[in-house]
Formats: sequence, structure tokens, C-alpha cells
Amino acid sequence: MTPLIVLLVLVVLSILMTVKVVPQQTGYILERLGKFYTVLQPGINFIIPFFDRIAYKYTLKEKAVDIPEQICITRDNVQVRMDGVIFIQVIDPKKAAYGITDYTFAVTQLAQTTMRSEIGKLDLDKTFEERMTINRAVVESIDEAAIGWGVKVLRYEIKNITPPQSVLNAMEKQMQAERERRAVILQSDGEKQAAINVAEGQKQKAVLESEGIRLRQINEAEGEAAALKSVAAATAESIKMVAEAIQNNGGVEAVQLKVAEQYIQQFGKLAKEGNTLILPANLADMGSLIASALTVVKSSEKK
Repeated sequence: MTPLIVLLVLVVLSILMTVKVVPQQTGYILERLGKFYTVLQPGINFIIPFFDRIAYKYTLKEKAVDIPEQICITRDNVQVRMDGVIFIQVIDPKKAAYGITDYTFAVTQLAQTTMRSEIGKLDLDKTFEERMTINRAVVESIDEAAIGWGVKVLRYEIKNITPPQSVLNAMEKQMQAERERRAVILQSDGEKQAAINVAEGQKQKAVLESEGIRLRQINEAEGEAAALKSVAAATAESIKMVAEAIQNNGGVEAVQLKVAEQYIQQFGKLAKEGNTLILPANLADMGSLIASALTVVKSSEKK
């Protein structure tokens, strides 16, 4: 029974060694007698025990690799500390196994050297503005070399750019000065706009006041003209009525009486206003005076 059990165990172990299950998004490098044979695909695979062996296992998923912090020197000779992260993916497990010893280490070193080279082309102020340019240059440089390693560089991102403390202090002062300059400009613009608004308001006020004065003068002139027209019309109407009344029976006698009354009233006023009494030479001849007035009235009627 013991040899049979041993044989059964050997058979089971042989079967287990024959079957290899490869997970999804994983590449197994199979070597037969120490030589590359094939890349096992995800799923169940059968190998020959003792002749075949799994030499390398690679994940085909995207992988993020930290780029350690390093010191870079800009074009204007300022030292900055920079780090980043690079995203890579194995696309050819055979090249990743036999093309390079450690593709992760190689990618990291190449990313650092490329980043130092790109930073050396830029001034300090530009390093903060040209992040996308630096990222793109690093990806292009590494991707070209990583093709032979079976690795695809997907993207690279700069995480931190840290200048020296003295440079940070100078940048802070510069930013503060810039903020103060903008504040002064905004204040002056506000004062300028306020002065413009006040001047515009005064201008409109003067225009409206002059327009009001002009309209008032026009209205007063039109009112005076209308009053004069009304007075003239009333006077003409009254004269017309007087003329018509004179032509009626008893009109002449009424005129005689009115003239005599006014004549006497005027002399009465003169007597009240002064100490000297003025009497006409022909005061006794009142009838001749009235007759003279009637002669004038009749002559005007004939005309």
C-alpha cells in the first residue's frame, strides 16, 4: 500500500505541476530547458514538469512609480527640489524580461535625468508655468527608450517644485508688491470713475437747468403775448361797442356827459395834489368845450 500511495501522490503532483492558471492582466514567461519558450496567456495553460518553468511574472496593468525628490538647477542658476510620479505599463513581457534587468529602476533614473535636463532650459519663473511642457518632454524622452524594454510610458506628472527659502521670501515680497500695485490702480480707477460721474452729473444738471430756464422764458413770453392779444382784443371790442353805442339814439348826448364828467374829475385831481389851483381859461364856456369834443367825434365817424 505504501508504494501505491507514493505513486498516487507523484501523479497528483505531476498533474498540479502540469497545469498553470494565469490571472487576467498578467503575463508569465515560460522557459523550457532554460530557454524562452512562450508567454502564457490568462487562463489554464499546460506545461511539461521538470522541463518547463515560470521564469518571470509581470502584471500588465498600469503602474504608478514615484520619482524621488532631487535637486535641479534652472537656467538662471537657482536650485529647486522636484519630485514626480510616472505611469507605465508592460506591453511586451518578453522584452521586459530579457531586454533589461529592472525596467522600473531604469524608468526612474531616466525620468530624473530628463527632468534635470528640461529644468536647466528654463528660468525659475517659467518652471511653474511650463509644467505641462516638462511633463510632455519627460514622457517623450522615456517612451522612446522604453520601447526596447517592452514598457509603455503613459504620462508623467510633477508633484512638487520647491525653491530655496530665500527665493520663496523674494517671491512673496514680489507678490505682495504686485497686489499693492493692483490695489492702487483699482483705487485710482475708482476715483477717476467717480470724478467722471460727478462731472457728468453736473453737466446734466446744468443742461436741465438751462433747459428749464429756456422753457420758462418761452412760457412767460407766450403768456405775455397771449395777454397782450387778449387786452388788444378786449380794447378793440370795447372801442367797437362804444362806436356802435354812439351811433344809436342818445349816443352823442351820452358822450357829451362822459366828456364833461372826466374833464371835471381831472381838474378835481389837480386841485387835490397841489396847493396851486389851475383853472382853464374857458372854464365858463363848458358848452363850447363839449361842442369841440363832439366835433372831433363826428369828424372821426365820417372818416
